[in-house]
Amino acid sequence: MNDEKTERERSYEYGLPEYLQHDLDAYKEGLKNGSTLMDCLWGELYGSINVAEINDEAITHEHAEYLRDKYLRG
Repeated sequence: MNDEKTERERSYEYGLPEYLQHDLDAYKEGLKNGSTLMDCLWGELYGSINVAEINDEAITHEHAEYLRDKYLRG
């Protein structure tokens, strides 16, 4: 069961809407390179997750929470 959950969560970072994938990649790159714009990148990612979940219904609430927990609340 744990392997199934891990695999599902891993899949949550792929096949995203283009705008969300772009903002997620930019955020990861900012973390990696110690960007001074992390507050802006955080805001962009937060907004994209919300749009994908609420406006576009492109991701589920569970999917959105996974991304928020991993990248924004961590």
